Amino acid sequence: MSDLNLSDLKLERKECPKCGAVWMNGQHYWRTGAIGSDLDLAGLVCNNYGDNTCINPLKGREGGDTWDDRFVDLTNDFADLHKKMNDEYEKD
Repeated sequence: MSDLNLSDLKLERKECPKCGAVWMNGQHYWRTGAIGSDLDLAGLVCNNYGDNTCINPLKGREGGDTWDDRFVDLTNDFADLHKKMNDEYEKD
């Protein structure tokens, strides 16, 4: 056999049996493929719906994104969009 330089690359995948959240090499990823946040996942899912099978290391921790935060963001974004549309309408 020849002398090959072998990589120490590893791939570890963990999936939460409760919600299906996925961690690759310890990093949470959203279903979209975007890098996720354990704390946001805790605030949105684990703290409300998790049980003893939840594997999120930050389950039970306060902070991160919550549905209340997202509702406020949606409300503010809608208000801004509504104002922008009214401003455009009034120009005509």
